[in-house]
Amino acid sequence: MKGIVIYNGKYGATKQYAEGVGKTLNLPIIPSEEINGDQLAKYNFLILGSSVYFGKLLLSKWFKKNLWFLHSKKIFLFSVSGTPPDQTQVLQSYIQNSVPAEIRNNMEVYFFPGRLNKKSLSWFHYYMLKVGAWLEKDPATKKRMTTDYDGVRVENTRQLASSVDKFCGMAV
Repeated sequence: MKGIVIYNGKYGATKQYAEGVGKTLNLPIIPSEEINGDQLAKYNFLILGSSVYFGKLLLSKWFKKNLWFLHSKKIFLFSVSGTPPDQTQVLQSYIQNSVPAEIRNNMEVYFFPGRLNKKSLSWFHYYMLKVGAWLEKDPATKKRMTTDYDGVRVENTRQLASSVDKFCGMAV
């Protein structure tokens, strides 16, 4: 079975996860903007990683652009965000808002915690974070939105790597 890790992120957490998964599974890693549909054709499965911004995966346009090549592939998708794991409805909404229905049935989805380092944000993202926190009514959520954190750990990818191993073993 031939696979590849493709990712799209802004501040490094998604790339760090992609590199961890690629190293664990001995797969090539490539940013989404460097691969096209014709190149996708030679892979049996794809591991796709995307950061979440403003309720959508950064890969949402990429999915639509490459839909023809994706509909016949096994896809393992991981999203990286600051949304707590207990907020399953919110996490699922990212998938619903970003992934075309035609490929959701061929997909396993994993949600990984990201990181927030306010000093590394662009002025626009920093401003939007401040506005979002200002509009937030719940004090605990407001505090979580404005406090730096780093939940990025390669061990968060174990279940994903295990599922890929199982898929490859069953396909042989």
